[in-house]
Amino acid sequence: MSAAAMICALGFAAAAALTVVPTRAAADTPSLDGAWTGGGSVSFPSGAKESARCRASFKKRGSEKYLVNARCASASGKVEQTAMLTYVGSNRFTGSFYNDEYKVDGTITVTVSGNSQSVSISSPAGSSAYFRLTR
Repeated sequence: MSAAAMICALGFAAAAALTVVPTRAAADTPSLDGAWTGGGSVSFPSGAKESARCRASFKKRGSEKYLVNARCASASGKVEQTAMLTYVGSNRFTGSFYNDEYKVDGTITVTVSGNSQSVSISSPAGSSAYFRLTR
């Protein structure tokens, strides 16, 4: 699989460690439940950039956690992944991940605004991705 597809995997890899935050009332947590689609871009340490499209399904797994199943595709290939996100406040969710298949780890942050969300992904190797998803 290409480097672009591996970077898409960053956003939706199996979560390894999650941020621990104080408990808040469930009503304070924005809902991610359901299907989201959209696109964005992947940036490589070399400076190269590639467009990608994603479809994601979010399922609530506790008052502040969501399981994400997603499929992303770029010109270089397709990736299917899962991740777990935890609410950290200010309409933001975050998680850390490690993808054993591609040996990729990093962080994912999702910021929700109504029926839209911004997904930011980064890896210590210098790769990153940004997606805008809508319901």
